[in-house]
Amino acid sequence: MSHDYDPGYGNEPFKTLCREHPDETVYPRADFRVEWGPIFHRGRLDGSARVLVIGQDPAAHETIIRRILVGLAGQRVQGFLAKLGIWRSYVMVNVFLYSVYGQQGGERHKNDPGIIAYRNRWLDALLIGHEIEAVVAFGELAGGAWKKWKATPKGQSFEVAAVKVPHPTYPESAFSNNEEKRKAATKAMLIKWNAALNTLRTAITHPDEPTSLVPYGDDFKPSDLQGIPEFDVPPGVPLWMRGQENWATRTGSTTKEKRAMITVTVPTTSLP
Repeated sequence: MSHDYDPGYGNEPFKTLCREHPDETVYPRADFRVEWGPIFHRGRLDGSARVLVIGQDPAAHETIIRRILVGLAGQRVQGFLAKLGIWRSYVMVNVFLYSVYGQQGGERHKNDPGIIAYRNRWLDALLIGHEIEAVVAFGELAGGAWKKWKATPKGQSFEVAAVKVPHPTYPESAFSNNEEKRKAATKAMLIKWNAALNTLRTAITHPDEPTSLVPYGDDFKPSDLQGIPEFDVPPGVPLWMRGQENWATRTGSTTKEKRAMITVTVPTTSLP
């Protein structure tokens, strides 16, 4: 059996971007989990991407796989792209290179010059001279990051269809203890996602596979989520790490332990 995988960051300008990534002098330890290292992207770096996705920051699953948007949020983003006929021709970056620590950490640093400057170097590399046809910013911080790049000289001269939609896991993060409110928030979010799909489908003229748009309902259905493709991750990542079952959880009885520990559990469906 042949296995396709992400070849990594051996080519320029991404080789240099990885070598020159900012450290805790730019991302303070009080607000970012810099001890787990930077996580750069997911998707195509060869210029073949037609859609650019901007997310927020890496979580536990991303920390293990070393690619962004591979947990529940990533599964939902993957399903969103599939509705547009995009199965491979995408690239994703986050607002922040490191996982945010604490609820307000991102807000405190969304305007930090060092964070913005490095992120804009990635956006320059992914957008200028390539064939991106659409940009999707998931969440307020992602929308702000896109506006900041568009205000640069290169951004001002670059025309592309762009939409900002709620973050994929906003309903769960905002209303984890109230199922009624979670359902209402999900319904409201998917209305906005459907509007974005209608905008994007006319802008994307080179989908991987032409497809009829099937809009979302009031809540996510199993078919609305898609697993992470093998060609998006480093070689050797097992199938269950790319599936829809939760397998990574921050654990510990103290704040320090929860920061230091991620428990990885193979789903029972993947055990012999």
